[in-house]
Amino acid sequence: MAATVVRYLRSVGAATAAEPVEFLPRPDLRAVRDDERAPVDPAQFRRVLGEFASGVTVVTTEDAAGPAGFACQSFASLSLDPPLVAFMVARTSTTWPRIARAGVFCVNVLGEQQGPLCRGFAVSGADKFAGVAHGPAPVTGSPLLAGVPAWIDCRVHAVHTGGDHLIVVGRVEALGATGDTGPLLFHRGGFGRLSD
Repeated sequence: MAATVVRYLRSVGAATAAEPVEFLPRPDLRAVRDDERAPVDPAQFRRVLGEFASGVTVVTTEDAAGPAGFACQSFASLSLDPPLVAFMVARTSTTWPRIARAGVFCVNVLGEQQGPLCRGFAVSGADKFAGVAHGPAPVTGSPLLAGVPAWIDCRVHAVHTGGDHLIVVGRVEALGATGDTGPLLFHRGGFGRLSD
């Protein structure tokens, strides 16, 4: 898998480590035939999966063109040893190629009052960082948004395909939390917060 990631990062112009890479056999890939598709209505899929409440993050990076980021609710911790996290991003994302080229990203966990910030990063084609205070994450320099209750500074570790999305695994280089506020939650298409 490491060889696949290195090839992908090189194809998008990202810097890669000078370490030797052990190449694995290339997996056989094929398209899904129409008769193999599950009979699941996309609207029902979204409605049912919307019952699963999740936290909300903004994944950021910085390249020669400046800061970039997108709102992401499909984020999870993956491994303690080594410390890995994962997020899923649509293959159509315009931010993902910038993250891939940079090879680094910061996951900004949003707090319960940061719904407007999330909405700003959920739009396409706008200057998402206009009026948004941020500084560099300590290891990668990716944008760390002001006022977030937690952040995770990462390097791209692996990239896997997952249908119309990519599964990006990041190796954690640094992280921190303030504990000052509860998390922003996403449920049934809207924002919420924890209550006693």
